[in-house]
Amino acid sequence: MESQENLSGQRVRDEQDAKRTSADVDTAVLLLGAGVTAITHPLLYVKLLIQVGHEPLPPTVGTTMFGRKVLYLPGFLSYAQHIVKVDGTTGLFRGLSHRIVSSAVSTVVRSKLKRKVKLLSKKDEPQTSLRKVIKETTHEMIIQCLSRVATHPFHVMSVRCMAQFVGREVKYGGVFSCIVKIFKEEGVAGFYVGLMPHVLGEVLFLWCCNLLAHFINTYAVDDGFSQASAVRSYTKFVMGIAVSVLTYPFMLVADLMAVNNCGLAAGLPPHSPIFKSWLHCWNHLSHKGHLFRGSSFFFRRVPVTSLAPIED
Repeated sequence: MESQENLSGQRVRDEQDAKRTSADVDTAVLLLGAGVTAITHPLLYVKLLIQVGHEPLPPTVGTTMFGRKVLYLPGFLSYAQHIVKVDGTTGLFRGLSHRIVSSAVSTVVRSKLKRKVKLLSKKDEPQTSLRKVIKETTHEMIIQCLSRVATHPFHVMSVRCMAQFVGREVKYGGVFSCIVKIFKEEGVAGFYVGLMPHVLGEVLFLWCCNLLAHFINTYAVDDGFSQASAVRSYTKFVMGIAVSVLTYPFMLVADLMAVNNCGLAAGLPPHSPIFKSWLHCWNHLSHKGHLFRGSSFFFRRVPVTSLAPIED
């Protein structure tokens, strides 16, 4: 039999190996997250400028599949080419450093919180399927909310850096200078403008996505179907796409509030009204029919209220 000392030493080595493996995984996730953030940043940059209503290029006349003439706003490629023409290729990555920091902070926070949740979950008794989904979703919600609180200041900085394109300002620069600027002008509250709609949108997305996927997999997919397991594996992904469309207005309002009345042209009249609250912003967008502004990169039509008769 092995001695108590050998068993204790083996246990310590196993714990050290587990910690090293976990650290390696976290490092890989951080690097992967930074890479994905850098690759997708131009898309989010163009999306942000569309969200704030900046349309520097004139619309073009097109036809629908029924032959009706309509006005189309420039898509992603045309918009990106315009940014490159004005600021060069590096201009497409304005605000990227803030998003990379946000991604890194989110990865670390979520990793630590998930480990604590796993330790707590081991002590629980087995639960029914629906109760399990509710519990897992509750854990995801707590993790997501805490992660959002930790990363939202960097989101605000990134949004404001990108929004400077509208008025050609240079008010916000690197991460440290942004922190100093916002803290001096707005205090701690300035780092959390737009937090509420962002959190509400993410919480609504989690619950709708998880519950809908559960009910569809449980009651709509027949176990007798040969591809039932394959269908169930994609249900949550498909539900995520559908629910993200419904929760998009929350993300739009959050981004607009991050820019509103901060001293940038994108958040001041005539580009934007000064909103008293995120609900005021929501009502304004709803009244204008702009709650889904920026949700599409292609085939963007000119809003009906802005249309003038199109001559043949």
